[in-house]
Amino acid sequence: MTAQAPLPPLPRQPANTPWPTSDWPTGVFPSPAVEARALAHLEAAFSADPAGELGETHAAVIVQGGRLLAERYAPGYGPDATCRSWSMAKSITQALVGLAVGDGLIDIRAPADVPAWRSPGDPRGSITLDHLLRMSSGLAWVEDYTPGNPSDVIAMLFGEGREDVAAYAEAVPLAHPPGSFWQYSSGTTNIIAHCLARALGVDGAGLEAFMRERLFGPLGMTSAEPRFDAAGTFIGSSFCFCTPRDFARFGLLYLRDGVWEDRRLLPEGWVDYARTPTFQQADVEPDSDYGAQWWLNMAGPGTFSANGYEGQHIVVCPDRDLILVRHGATPTLTQPAVKTWLRDLADMFG
Repeated sequence: MTAQAPLPPLPRQPANTPWPTSDWPTGVFPSPAVEARALAHLEAAFSADPAGELGETHAAVIVQGGRLLAERYAPGYGPDATCRSWSMAKSITQALVGLAVGDGLIDIRAPADVPAWRSPGDPRGSITLDHLLRMSSGLAWVEDYTPGNPSDVIAMLFGEGREDVAAYAEAVPLAHPPGSFWQYSSGTTNIIAHCLARALGVDGAGLEAFMRERLFGPLGMTSAEPRFDAAGTFIGSSFCFCTPRDFARFGLLYLRDGVWEDRRLLPEGWVDYARTPTFQQADVEPDSDYGAQWWLNMAGPGTFSANGYEGQHIVVCPDRDLILVRHGATPTLTQPAVKTWLRDLADMFG
């Protein structure tokens, strides 16, 4: 089990800094030396050989103190170009659940509302939303992106399960007692999205309206494009397109403890819940501590991040009041190089 250190406090928006609901206020680096090093670090990523470890870097954004310090884009990308979220959408799904929790519509400690698990004696009936949010449901799942390998996630998103991603994920059997085993699974997030719509009593169009009214609209995330399957389920595991600046807005909401324009959007304690470690097995890679639909400690102790396939990242560093966004296309086997690149960039602000 991962030892739990005290969570670093989340900083408030500086009093003299406007919220970036419409436009990002700009700022300056902590020093000319930090600026020179950070800009050189960005330049190295964008000029790197696309066949190298970093792969392609399409966009990078640096925000500190609620102000935009720097951004860089590859040809064909820019501040107004939307980018794939891939699994960064999981963290957005966690925020949507938080809104429903704040409305008193969901109890994450209660058994998840999945009709397929209600038969008497079905062991899946004891799975809670907390288990699902923390990837510890115990459901059998193969999260493999290697072509030709058996993969539940590929079948769910692009194969036999693509018309109803939640039904595909809900049909898998239990492999471990709920709460006893951690296993990353995109299927669990789509089950969460299905439970969320059921709690709200809405279809896909209704859930999208809820997203825009309660999350995207207040933050000024005008570029957000959530995707739904044919059954009307938000594909919360993988598909919410946004501009890098809007991904940074979402990161700022979590850096500010769920508060925006001095109004609490997420219930008190919800961000701390996201960044509190879930137990991990000993064989999990060292930099992959996991909270609730957020990864932990990728850029140092106390940091947390929304991570996506091919090296998509929103990195939140409370102790430095810093947000880093990176979008690109990096092969799975070399994605640790992207994490190192982001960690090195964050360390410049230490």
